[in-house]
Amino acid sequence: MQTDIDPRSLIGRKAFDRNGTKIGTVDEVYLDDATGMPEWAALRTGLFSRDAFVPLEPSEVVDNTLRVPYERSLIKDAPDFGVGRHLSPEQELQLYHHYGLDISGPPPTPAPASGDRSFGRVAGQED
Repeated sequence: MQTDIDPRSLIGRKAFDRNGTKIGTVDEVYLDDATGMPEWAALRTGLFSRDAFVPLEPSEVVDNTLRVPYERSLIKDAPDFGVGRHLSPEQELQLYHHYGLDISGPPPTPAPASGDRSFGRVAGQED
């Protein structure tokens, strides 16, 4: 995902799957504990539906929308952890496996010390 975008600006954006089908709206953004970079988005998938977690890498912001490179059915079947709480390492691992993502990449780069971190691990949530 673009690293220069403010994670708070993702909230409220419409999200679409790899085929251009609307999935829902970005409800919350979750940051990586080690780097402080946006890692997951929780998408509100419908009026009475739950939120579905999607990885922000390799998703893209295109024309003011979030484009997620997965099928809608895979996204809707993602593990449901609820929103508004911190994702545990075990929950993140389940999400990585669900999306078939490689978790053996290089060690994370620490977040710069000077960034605005007032939004905590979940955008909009006060610590």
